[in-house]
Amino acid sequence: MKANAYSADCPTRQILDRVGDKWAVLILLLLRHEALRFNQLRRDIEGISQKMLSQVLKSLERDGLVRRHAIATVPVTVEYSITPLGKTLAAAVDPLRDWAERNLKDVLAAQRRYDAQRHAKAA
Repeated sequence: MKANAYSADCPTRQILDRVGDKWAVLILLLLRHEALRFNQLRRDIEGISQKMLSQVLKSLERDGLVRRHAIATVPVTVEYSITPLGKTLAAAVDPLRDWAERNLKDVLAAQRRYDAQRHAKAA
């Protein structure tokens, strides 16, 4: 089957869903620098719940983007690291993060103008 992201049944869409998931992107960008434990990831990514972090890490592991390593301690310590495949994705999405940070003011200004125009038309 040839990949075609515009086709409803193309598996490419599953990968694009991962790329479009803010939590997955943030996790990958953190892990590209060093392996981190679960609780450190949770502390570093403000607003992510324990349940969501667990779900996203499992998905990233399933996709071959993240590696889970359990260390035999009491209690068990779990560390996550990025795989070579995950590094390629992190390198691809980091420019999007950079773009968002550089253009934040312009986007917020455009949103304010849009909202003001919509409000003026409704009045």
